[in-house]
Amino acid sequence: MGAALFAAAGCASAAGKSGREQGIAGFDETNAGKLQQKAWEPFSDKKVRVGIAGHGLCQFGCEFGYENHPNVEVVACTDLDPQRCDDMAKRLIRQSNGRLKTLKQFKSCEEMIKEMRGKMDAVYIATDPPSHARLAILAMKNGMHAVSAVPAFWGDIDEHYAQELIDTVKSTGMTYQMNETTAFRPQTFAMRALYEGGALGQLVYVEGEYWHHGTRPMGGYNGWRNFTAPQWYCTHGNGFYNAVTHGSFTKCACLGVPTHYEGKKAFIGKQGNYGNVFGTEVALLQTSEGAMARMGRGGDTPGGLQETGRLLGTRGLYYDSYKGDATAEELAKIVYEKPPLPPGVPAGGHGGSHGYLTDDFVRAILLGKKPVVDVYCAVNMTIPGLYMHRSAQRDGEWLKIPQFS
Repeated sequence: MGAALFAAAGCASAAGKSGREQGIAGFDETNAGKLQQKAWEPFSDKKVRVGIAGHGLCQFGCEFGYENHPNVEVVACTDLDPQRCDDMAKRLIRQSNGRLKTLKQFKSCEEMIKEMRGKMDAVYIATDPPSHARLAILAMKNGMHAVSAVPAFWGDIDEHYAQELIDTVKSTGMTYQMNETTAFRPQTFAMRALYEGGALGQLVYVEGEYWHHGTRPMGGYNGWRNFTAPQWYCTHGNGFYNAVTHGSFTKCACLGVPTHYEGKKAFIGKQGNYGNVFGTEVALLQTSEGAMARMGRGGDTPGGLQETGRLLGTRGLYYDSYKGDATAEELAKIVYEKPPLPPGVPAGGHGGSHGYLTDDFVRAILLGKKPVVDVYCAVNMTIPGLYMHRSAQRDGEWLKIPQFS
Protein backbone atom coordinates (compact mmCIF):
# COMPACT_ATOMS: atom_id res chain seq x y z
CA MET A 1 0.00 0.00 0.00
CA GLY A 2 1.17 3.53 -0.74
CA ALA A 3 2.50 6.21 1.55
CA ALA A 4 -0.78 8.09 1.61
CA LEU A 5 -2.58 5.14 3.20
CA PHE A 6 -0.16 4.66 6.05
CA ALA A 7 0.98 8.11 7.13
CA ALA A 8 -2.28 9.72 8.20
CA ALA A 9 -2.98 10.92 11.71
CA GLY A 10 -3.88 8.01 13.91
CA CYS A 11 -6.73 9.51 15.88
CA ALA A 12 -8.18 11.38 12.92
CA SER A 13 -11.94 11.57 12.95
CA ALA A 14 -14.05 11.42 9.85
CA ALA A 15 -15.01 15.03 10.40
CA GLY A 16 -11.46 16.04 11.25
CA LYS A 17 -12.49 17.57 14.56
CA SER A 18 -9.93 18.07 17.30
CA GLY A 19 -9.68 15.96 20.42
CA ARG A 20 -10.98 18.90 22.44
CA GLU A 21 -14.13 19.12 20.31
CA GLN A 22 -14.72 15.40 20.68
CA GLY A 23 -14.06 15.30 24.43
CA ILE A 24 -11.66 12.35 24.32
CA ALA A 25 -11.67 10.45 27.61
CA GLY A 26 -8.39 10.26 29.47
CA PHE A 27 -6.98 13.67 28.61
CA ASP A 28 -8.49 15.15 31.75
CA GLU A 29 -6.79 12.56 34.00
CA THR A 30 -3.80 14.75 34.75
CA ASN A 31 -3.11 13.71 38.35
CA ALA A 32 0.33 12.10 38.24
CA GLY A 33 -0.01 10.78 41.79
CA LYS A 34 2.54 11.15 44.57
CA LEU A 35 5.91 12.51 43.45
CA GLN A 36 9.31 12.18 45.05
CA GLN A 37 10.18 15.24 47.09
CA LYS A 38 13.34 16.21 45.27
CA ALA A 39 14.34 18.56 42.49
CA TRP A 40 14.78 17.31 38.92
CA GLU A 41 18.44 16.79 38.06
CA PRO A 42 19.83 17.17 34.51
CA PHE A 43 21.18 13.88 33.14
CA SER A 44 22.77 14.98 29.84
CA ASP A 45 23.77 18.11 27.96
CA LYS A 46 22.82 16.55 24.62
CA LYS A 47 19.61 17.06 22.66
CA VAL A 48 17.58 14.58 20.65
CA ARG A 49 16.24 16.03 17.39
CA VAL A 50 12.64 14.82 17.06
CA GLY A 51 10.07 14.83 14.27
CA ILE A 52 6.39 14.32 15.08
CA ALA A 53 3.89 12.59 12.78
CA GLY A 54 0.11 12.75 13.17
CA HIS A 55 -2.44 15.35 14.29
CA GLY A 56 -5.84 13.69 14.13
CA LEU A 57 -8.66 13.24 16.62
CA CYS A 58 -6.45 12.76 19.70
CA GLN A 59 -3.70 15.17 18.59
CA PHE A 60 -1.25 13.01 20.53
CA GLY A 61 1.75 14.61 18.84
CA CYS A 62 1.10 17.79 20.83
CA GLU A 63 0.19 16.04 24.08
CA PHE A 64 3.48 14.53 25.27
CA GLY A 65 5.66 17.55 26.02
CA TYR A 66 8.47 17.00 23.51
CA GLU A 67 8.53 20.71 22.68
CA ASN A 68 9.39 21.56 26.31
CA HIS A 69 11.84 18.81 27.24
CA PRO A 70 15.30 20.33 27.83
CA ASN A 71 16.96 17.41 26.04
CA VAL A 72 14.76 17.59 22.95
CA GLU A 73 14.66 19.81 19.89
CA VAL A 74 11.50 19.34 17.81
CA VAL A 75 12.66 19.97 14.25
CA ALA A 76 9.82 18.76 12.02
CA CYS A 77 6.19 17.65 11.87
CA THR A 78 3.86 16.01 9.39
CA ASP A 79 0.26 15.11 8.69
CA LEU A 80 -1.37 14.07 5.41
CA ASP A 81 -3.80 16.97 5.82
CA PRO A 82 -1.83 20.21 5.20
CA GLN A 83 -4.17 22.24 7.42
CA ARG A 84 -3.76 19.82 10.33
CA CYS A 85 -0.01 19.82 9.80
CA ASP A 86 0.07 23.61 9.97
CA ASP A 87 -2.17 23.57 13.05
CA MET A 88 0.19 21.11 14.74
CA ALA A 89 3.24 23.24 13.98
CA LYS A 90 1.56 26.37 15.35
CA ARG A 91 0.40 24.58 18.49
CA LEU A 92 3.83 23.07 19.21
CA ILE A 93 5.45 26.49 18.74
CA ARG A 94 2.84 28.10 21.00
CA GLN A 95 3.25 25.45 23.71
CA SER A 96 7.06 25.63 23.64
CA ASN A 97 7.21 28.86 25.65
CA GLY A 98 9.58 30.43 23.14
CA ARG A 99 11.86 27.40 22.66
CA LEU A 100 10.61 26.75 19.11
CA LYS A 101 10.51 29.46 16.46
CA THR A 102 9.65 27.41 13.39
CA LEU A 103 9.21 23.79 12.30
CA LYS A 104 9.79 22.11 8.97
CA GLN A 105 6.55 20.65 7.67
CA PHE A 106 6.22 17.59 5.45
CA LYS A 107 3.39 16.01 3.43
CA SER A 108 3.91 12.53 4.91
CA CYS A 109 5.92 10.68 7.52
CA GLU A 110 7.79 8.86 4.76
CA GLU A 111 8.83 12.16 3.21
CA MET A 112 9.90 13.53 6.59
CA ILE A 113 12.05 10.46 7.30
CA LYS A 114 13.65 10.59 3.84
CA GLU A 115 14.35 14.32 3.81
CA MET A 116 15.50 14.53 7.43
CA ARG A 117 17.87 11.57 7.40
CA GLY A 118 21.01 12.67 9.23
CA LYS A 119 19.21 15.78 10.48
CA MET A 120 16.77 14.07 12.85
CA ASP A 121 17.46 11.53 15.60
CA ALA A 122 14.00 10.21 16.44
CA VAL A 123 10.41 10.07 15.20
CA TYR A 124 7.25 10.14 17.31
CA ILE A 125 4.59 8.25 15.32
CA ALA A 126 1.19 9.46 16.53
CA THR A 127 -0.60 8.11 13.46
CA ASP A 128 -3.30 5.48 12.79
CA PRO A 129 -2.56 1.98 14.24
CA PRO A 130 -2.24 0.26 10.82
CA SER A 131 0.76 2.52 10.14
CA HIS A 132 2.59 2.28 13.49
CA ALA A 133 4.87 -0.70 12.88
CA ARG A 134 5.63 0.05 9.25
CA LEU A 135 6.63 3.64 9.94
CA ALA A 136 8.64 2.70 13.04
CA ILE A 137 10.58 0.13 11.03
CA LEU A 138 11.16 2.65 8.23
CA ALA A 139 12.47 5.21 10.73
CA MET A 140 14.83 2.75 12.42
CA LYS A 141 16.19 1.52 9.08
CA ASN A 142 16.98 5.15 8.29
CA GLY A 143 18.97 5.62 11.50
CA MET A 144 16.24 7.12 13.68
CA HIS A 145 14.89 5.98 17.03
CA ALA A 146 11.16 5.38 17.00
CA VAL A 147 8.30 5.78 19.44
CA SER A 148 4.73 5.07 18.45
CA ALA A 149 1.25 5.40 19.86
CA VAL A 150 -0.57 2.19 20.77
CA PRO A 151 -0.87 -0.57 19.76
CA ALA A 152 2.48 -1.59 18.29
CA PHE A 153 0.75 -3.16 15.27
CA TRP A 154 -2.82 -3.62 14.15
CA GLY A 155 -4.55 -6.95 14.56
CA ASP A 156 -4.36 -9.93 12.20
CA ILE A 157 -3.46 -7.79 9.20
CA ASP A 158 -0.18 -6.67 10.82
CA GLU A 159 0.74 -9.71 12.91
CA HIS A 160 3.89 -10.30 10.86
CA TYR A 161 5.29 -7.00 12.14
CA ALA A 162 5.75 -8.44 15.65
CA GLN A 163 8.96 -10.26 14.75
CA GLU A 164 10.01 -7.63 12.22
CA LEU A 165 9.94 -4.90 14.86
CA ILE A 166 12.21 -6.97 17.10
CA ASP A 167 14.54 -7.89 14.23
CA THR A 168 14.82 -4.25 13.19
CA VAL A 169 15.75 -3.11 16.70
CA LYS A 170 18.41 -5.84 16.80
CA SER A 171 19.86 -5.09 13.37
CA THR A 172 19.87 -1.29 13.63
CA GLY A 173 20.63 -0.76 17.30
CA MET A 174 17.92 1.87 17.45
CA THR A 175 15.64 2.39 20.44
CA TYR A 176 11.94 1.58 20.03
CA GLN A 177 9.24 2.49 22.53
CA MET A 178 5.46 2.13 22.52
CA ASN A 179 3.65 4.95 24.31
CA GLU A 180 1.42 2.78 26.50
CA THR A 181 0.09 5.26 29.04
CA THR A 182 -0.70 2.54 31.59
CA ALA A 183 3.03 2.09 32.18
CA PHE A 184 3.27 5.41 34.02
CA ARG A 185 -0.07 5.61 35.74
CA PRO A 186 0.62 6.04 39.49
CA GLN A 187 -0.93 2.65 40.21
CA THR A 188 1.25 0.79 37.70
CA PHE A 189 4.39 2.69 38.65
CA ALA A 190 3.87 1.63 42.28
CA MET A 191 3.10 -1.99 41.36
CA ARG A 192 6.25 -2.20 39.22
CA ALA A 193 8.42 -0.84 42.03
CA LEU A 194 6.86 -3.19 44.60
CA TYR A 195 7.16 -6.18 42.26
CA GLU A 196 10.79 -5.47 41.41
CA GLY A 197 11.51 -4.83 45.11
CA GLY A 198 10.15 -8.23 46.10
CA ALA A 199 7.25 -6.92 48.19
CA LEU A 200 4.64 -8.72 46.09
CA GLY A 201 6.47 -12.04 45.87
CA GLN A 202 5.67 -14.50 43.10
CA LEU A 203 2.80 -13.49 40.86
CA VAL A 204 -0.45 -15.42 41.41
CA TYR A 205 -3.17 -13.38 39.72
CA VAL A 206 -3.48 -10.09 37.83
CA GLU A 207 -6.37 -8.13 36.37
CA GLY A 208 -6.54 -5.34 33.82
CA GLU A 209 -9.59 -3.49 32.56
CA TYR A 210 -10.13 -0.95 29.82
CA TRP A 211 -13.72 0.27 29.43
CA HIS A 212 -14.28 3.17 27.04
CA HIS A 213 -17.96 3.86 26.54
CA GLY A 214 -19.35 4.92 23.17
CA THR A 215 -22.57 4.34 21.28
CA ARG A 216 -20.79 4.34 17.91
CA PRO A 217 -17.20 4.41 16.59
CA MET A 218 -15.41 7.75 16.86
CA GLY A 219 -14.11 7.64 13.30
CA GLY A 220 -10.55 7.24 12.08
CA TYR A 221 -8.38 7.36 9.00
CA ASN A 222 -9.50 4.82 6.39
CA GLY A 223 -12.12 3.57 8.85
CA TRP A 224 -9.69 1.89 11.25
CA ARG A 225 -12.06 2.63 14.15
CA ASN A 226 -15.14 1.18 12.44
CA PHE A 227 -16.28 -1.01 15.35
CA THR A 228 -13.20 -3.19 15.29
CA ALA A 229 -12.43 -6.09 17.66
CA PRO A 230 -12.28 -4.78 21.26
CA GLN A 231 -9.17 -6.76 22.19
CA TRP A 232 -7.23 -5.53 19.16
CA TYR A 233 -6.87 -2.37 21.27
CA CYS A 234 -5.87 -4.28 24.38
CA THR A 235 -2.73 -2.56 25.67
CA HIS A 236 -4.47 -0.24 28.17
CA GLY A 237 -5.57 -3.37 30.05
CA ASN A 238 -2.60 -5.65 29.37
CA GLY A 239 -0.25 -2.91 30.54
CA PHE A 240 -1.20 -3.59 34.15
CA TYR A 241 0.63 -6.90 33.70
CA ASN A 242 3.26 -6.48 30.97
CA ALA A 243 4.50 -3.08 32.15
CA VAL A 244 4.77 -4.35 35.74
CA THR A 245 6.52 -7.72 35.35
CA HIS A 246 7.75 -7.56 31.73
CA GLY A 247 6.48 -11.11 31.38
CA SER A 248 4.20 -12.43 28.65
CA PHE A 249 0.86 -14.15 28.27
CA THR A 250 1.22 -17.75 27.06
CA LYS A 251 -2.37 -18.81 26.33
CA CYS A 252 -5.89 -17.43 26.52
CA ALA A 253 -9.59 -18.22 26.41
CA CYS A 254 -11.93 -15.34 25.66
CA LEU A 255 -15.66 -14.76 25.41
CA GLY A 256 -17.40 -11.88 23.70
CA VAL A 257 -20.76 -10.16 24.02
CA PRO A 258 -22.26 -8.75 20.78
CA THR A 259 -22.85 -5.02 20.83
CA HIS A 260 -26.35 -3.81 21.56
CA TYR A 261 -25.87 -0.40 19.91
CA GLU A 262 -27.41 0.05 16.48
CA GLY A 263 -24.82 2.73 15.67
CA LYS A 264 -22.07 0.12 15.99
CA LYS A 265 -24.02 -2.66 14.29
CA ALA A 266 -24.26 -0.44 11.22
CA PHE A 267 -20.50 -0.81 10.70
CA ILE A 268 -20.46 -4.63 10.65
CA GLY A 269 -19.07 -5.81 7.33
CA LYS A 270 -17.72 -2.39 6.35
CA GLN A 271 -14.11 -1.28 5.89
CA GLY A 272 -12.18 -1.38 9.15
CA ASN A 273 -14.63 -3.72 10.89
CA TYR A 274 -12.88 -7.00 9.96
CA GLY A 275 -16.01 -9.00 10.70
CA ASN A 276 -16.24 -8.09 14.37
CA VAL A 277 -19.61 -8.24 16.16
CA PHE A 278 -18.46 -7.96 19.78
CA GLY A 279 -18.83 -4.83 21.88
CA THR A 280 -17.12 -6.41 24.90
CA GLU A 281 -14.49 -9.14 25.19
CA VAL A 282 -13.18 -10.62 28.46
CA ALA A 283 -10.36 -13.15 28.58
CA LEU A 284 -8.77 -15.55 31.04
CA LEU A 285 -5.04 -15.95 30.41
CA GLN A 286 -1.98 -17.73 31.74
CA THR A 287 1.25 -15.81 32.25
CA SER A 288 4.86 -16.80 31.66
CA GLU A 289 5.29 -17.14 35.45
CA GLY A 290 2.45 -19.66 35.56
CA ALA A 291 0.00 -17.21 37.13
CA MET A 292 -3.49 -16.44 35.88
CA ALA A 293 -4.93 -13.19 34.55
CA ARG A 294 -8.23 -11.68 33.52
CA MET A 295 -8.31 -8.91 30.94
CA GLY A 296 -11.50 -7.03 30.08
CA ARG A 297 -11.97 -4.70 27.13
CA GLY A 298 -15.11 -3.05 25.85
CA GLY A 299 -17.15 0.06 25.34
CA ASP A 300 -20.81 -0.93 25.57
CA THR A 301 -21.45 0.09 29.18
CA PRO A 302 -22.04 3.69 30.35
CA GLY A 303 -19.58 5.35 32.68
CA GLY A 304 -16.99 6.99 30.46
CA LEU A 305 -13.39 5.78 30.75
CA GLN A 306 -12.00 3.29 33.23
CA GLU A 307 -8.47 1.94 33.06
CA THR A 308 -7.58 0.00 36.15
CA GLY A 309 -5.74 -3.08 37.33
CA ARG A 310 -4.72 -5.07 40.37
CA LEU A 311 -2.01 -7.59 41.16
CA LEU A 312 -1.91 -10.44 43.68
CA GLY A 313 1.33 -12.15 44.69
CA THR A 314 2.50 -14.62 47.30
CA ARG A 315 3.60 -11.78 49.60
CA GLY A 316 0.87 -9.22 49.04
CA LEU A 317 -1.51 -7.45 46.70
CA TYR A 318 -1.81 -4.01 45.21
CA TYR A 319 -4.94 -2.14 44.21
CA ASP A 320 -4.71 1.58 45.03
CA SER A 321 -2.52 0.66 48.01
CA TYR A 322 -0.23 -2.12 49.20
CA LYS A 323 -1.39 -4.83 51.57
CA GLY A 324 1.02 -7.62 52.43
CA ASP A 325 3.74 -8.98 54.67
CA ALA A 326 6.68 -6.87 53.50
CA THR A 327 8.37 -5.29 56.50
CA ALA A 328 8.69 -1.57 57.07
CA GLU A 329 12.42 -1.91 56.42
CA GLU A 330 11.78 -3.58 53.05
CA LEU A 331 9.20 -1.00 52.00
CA ALA A 332 11.51 1.85 52.99
CA LYS A 333 13.95 0.72 50.27
CA ILE A 334 11.28 0.76 47.54
CA VAL A 335 10.65 4.05 45.76
CA TYR A 336 7.10 3.91 44.46
CA GLU A 337 6.51 7.63 44.09
CA LYS A 338 7.11 9.00 40.60
CA PRO A 339 10.19 11.21 40.12
CA PRO A 340 9.85 14.89 39.19
CA LEU A 341 9.75 15.78 35.50
CA PRO A 342 12.00 18.39 33.88
CA PRO A 343 10.75 21.95 34.45
CA GLY A 344 8.13 22.86 31.85
CA VAL A 345 7.25 19.27 30.92
CA PRO A 346 3.65 18.56 31.97
CA ALA A 347 2.71 15.15 33.33
CA GLY A 348 -0.20 15.24 30.89
CA GLY A 349 -3.26 13.02 30.64
CA HIS A 350 -4.06 9.36 31.27
CA GLY A 351 -3.03 9.42 34.89
CA GLY A 352 -0.24 11.93 34.40
CA SER A 353 1.67 9.54 32.15
CA HIS A 354 2.38 11.50 28.96
CA GLY A 355 5.41 13.45 30.11
CA TYR A 356 6.88 10.39 31.82
CA LEU A 357 6.76 8.34 28.63
CA THR A 358 8.55 11.15 26.80
CA ASP A 359 11.23 11.47 29.46
CA ASP A 360 11.70 7.69 29.54
CA PHE A 361 12.21 7.59 25.76
CA VAL A 362 14.69 10.47 25.80
CA ARG A 363 16.66 8.95 28.68
CA ALA A 364 16.75 5.60 26.90
CA ILE A 365 18.32 7.23 23.85
CA LEU A 366 20.84 9.42 25.65
CA LEU A 367 21.77 7.02 28.45
CA GLY A 368 21.70 3.81 26.39
CA LYS A 369 19.10 2.09 28.55
CA LYS A 370 15.89 0.23 27.79
CA PRO A 371 12.63 2.16 28.03
CA VAL A 372 9.97 0.62 30.25
CA VAL A 373 7.85 -0.29 27.21
CA ASP A 374 10.65 -1.48 24.94
CA VAL A 375 10.11 -3.52 21.79
CA TYR A 376 9.66 -6.85 23.62
CA CYS A 377 7.23 -5.39 26.13
CA ALA A 378 5.32 -3.67 23.32
CA VAL A 379 5.02 -6.82 21.21
CA ASN A 380 4.10 -9.02 24.18
CA MET A 381 1.50 -6.45 25.24
CA THR A 382 -0.07 -6.16 21.77
CA ILE A 383 -0.16 -9.68 20.35
CA PRO A 384 -2.41 -11.31 23.00
CA GLY A 385 -5.26 -9.14 21.74
CA LEU A 386 -5.26 -10.94 18.39
CA TYR A 387 -5.57 -14.31 20.07
CA MET A 388 -8.14 -13.17 22.61
CA HIS A 389 -10.38 -12.02 19.76
CA ARG A 390 -9.81 -15.25 17.81
CA SER A 391 -10.77 -17.22 20.90
CA ALA A 392 -13.97 -15.18 21.27
CA GLN A 393 -14.80 -15.94 17.64
CA ARG A 394 -14.35 -19.64 18.50
CA ASP A 395 -16.62 -19.51 21.55
CA GLY A 396 -13.83 -19.40 24.13
CA GLU A 397 -11.42 -21.97 22.71
CA TRP A 398 -8.03 -22.00 24.49
CA LEU A 399 -5.31 -20.70 22.17
CA LYS A 400 -1.53 -20.55 22.55
CA ILE A 401 -0.01 -17.07 22.20
CA PRO A 402 3.32 -16.65 20.33
CA GLN A 403 6.26 -15.86 22.60
CA PHE A 404 8.89 -13.15 22.02
CA SER A 405 11.83 -12.76 24.38
